[in-house]
Amino acid sequence: MMKTRKEYQITAKSIGQHKKGYIRKRLRESWQLYILLLPGLIYLLIFMYGPMYGVQIAFKDYRVSKGIWGSDWVGLKHFITWVSYPKFWTLIKNTLSITLYGLATFPCGIIFALLLNEIRNSRLKKTVQMITYMPHFLSEVVVCALVLLLLDMNNGPINNLIELLGGKRIHFMGLPGLFSSVYVLSGLWQNIGWNSILYISALSGISMDLVEAARIDGANRFQTILHVYIPGIVPTIVITFLLAVGGIMSLGYTKILLLQNNMNIEVSNVISTYTYNVGILSGQYSLSSAVGLFNNLINIMVLLLVNGIIKKVSDTSLF
Repeated sequence: MMKTRKEYQITAKSIGQHKKGYIRKRLRESWQLYILLLPGLIYLLIFMYGPMYGVQIAFKDYRVSKGIWGSDWVGLKHFITWVSYPKFWTLIKNTLSITLYGLATFPCGIIFALLLNEIRNSRLKKTVQMITYMPHFLSEVVVCALVLLLLDMNNGPINNLIELLGGKRIHFMGLPGLFSSVYVLSGLWQNIGWNSILYISALSGISMDLVEAARIDGANRFQTILHVYIPGIVPTIVITFLLAVGGIMSLGYTKILLLQNNMNIEVSNVISTYTYNVGILSGQYSLSSAVGLFNNLINIMVLLLVNGIIKKVSDTSLF
């Protein structure tokens, strides 16, 4: 028997009252936890969502003297300027070549975590962890200085070794084709230990009963890794991969600028360095904001696309 409109309204009202009562009950029971959550929420609102109000700079001809609200509205003028830039596609190409190269090294953290998990000597395991975690805490300035010293053409240890083995010295930082490799591999050395922490934590959560069952069935170490450990950390792998893909157009300018020189600038000039030059050095804040917003929109679209594809083929996704 179909309900009348009035009956539906009464039902909806009762559901609403029930939800309000449930929320009040939760607040009374767990108010201490909500108070602990409050500082983090305030921080998020002030420093993450608050600055979003400045996004309108990208659509205005911003002048410091006039302020954000007083500046003239120009619509998509700065986006058109950015897309019309003669080296627009070169910057896109250079950015993607480095970020996609970096994305190709994504499995390295997983492989390292699996290998580290197989070490039975706890002292050796902790030593390896400490050695591989340490570079992460070095600043990019220090890392780039080490890279330049190691790859120096005249006195660098790597070139000394190449010459000792009968080869010719290579000007690593002067060859445009090697810039992406130097950038990505130095980043891999710096962060592989840190990136493996999440996977090591996920591996520790896998039931040892499954491991013992696999060994009883005759599985060797490689088969155990393949059929027990990897399936157990697939959700973690998927989430971290999606987060990595979501930053495909985001490349910091600090390390790029520190490794950049006149000989490799044709491949090391990326979107972030362009934004730095027009925003910080030239004071074109509206144009730099438009470029940043453009990057974020591309990142969001790529993230939604990849998340949708993964959601169709697996049970794990961001949303």
